[in-house]
Amino acid sequence: MNGDEQLLRGRVYGRDHDDPDPGPLPHRSYAVLMGGPLDGLLLDITGLRSEEVDDGAALSTELGRFPGGRSLYDPHPGGFRAPGPGIVCRFYWSGDTP
Repeated sequence: MNGDEQLLRGRVYGRDHDDPDPGPLPHRSYAVLMGGPLDGLLLDITGLRSEEVDDGAALSTELGRFPGGRSLYDPHPGGFRAPGPGIVCRFYWSGDTP
């Protein structure tokens, strides 16, 4: 794991890396991003309906195959899902798009 990968682990997607506490908050629900350029980040899914979680996410990033594009993450059908708060599921990288 290189320095950039270590910097991302356990941080919440979309929070500034300079934030004094870029980690998860105890009253929120998160999906762990697995694989791809955002591997190890947490995605805040608090308040999303089950159907919205099932749709996955297209996340803006400069780290993917297409700088300024999006990395696509999806849950596995029938995959692990726990009641929140905390880490409630995993989203797996399925590719990048411009």
